[in-house]
Amino acid sequence: MFIGHFAAAFAAKKVVPSASLGTLFLAAQFVDLLWPVLVLTGLESFRIAPGITAVSPLEFVSYPISHSLLTAIGWSVLVALLWCIRPRPAGAAVWVGLVCFSHWLLDFVSHRPDLPLWPGGTKVGLGLWQSIPATVLIEGSLFVLAVWRYARTTRATDRTGSRALWSLVGLLVALYLGNLLGPPPPDVRTVAVGALSLWLVVAWGYWMDRHRQVQEQR
Repeated sequence: MFIGHFAAAFAAKKVVPSASLGTLFLAAQFVDLLWPVLVLTGLESFRIAPGITAVSPLEFVSYPISHSLLTAIGWSVLVALLWCIRPRPAGAAVWVGLVCFSHWLLDFVSHRPDLPLWPGGTKVGLGLWQSIPATVLIEGSLFVLAVWRYARTTRATDRTGSRALWSLVGLLVALYLGNLLGPPPPDVRTVAVGALSLWLVVAWGYWMDRHRQVQEQR
């Protein structure tokens, strides 16, 4: 998934309002922010294989550090602990960790059986990516509902708060459609370097959240 991971972050703002949207983006995409670094350093690998799924041309050959179930649990605990470096409620930290773990769960639904349960272990995946209509319906619905929930949970304190939200939504949708409809990427390095641009979305989340505030819940 792509926008589905951001959906988890948008939706979580309601249950953990003390966390910046940037923090929730970081948690939701943590393993995909780690993954390109591991690829570029040769610790994990994938190849371009058009047609391997209907949605994505990437064949994930080996990514046990970033994307196994066991390490995903470890990364989720780490993210929750890091968020608690400054004193924060334990319950909120648990939610931040769960947002991080949601990444593996959503990938489990999307991927073909290429996600190891532990490094070197059995690989699993339900294969939603074998159908473009089903992927768009499920992932798009999650994203629309999550953005609606975030927009209801927060309000813009100035024009920047409103424009930043809807321009970000437009950008994410455009990137999503580009990945679905565009040609396969030219090479592995281009994909890995491009994936590092997710850090800009994390920064956008921090900036945008400074121009929005949580509304009182009735």
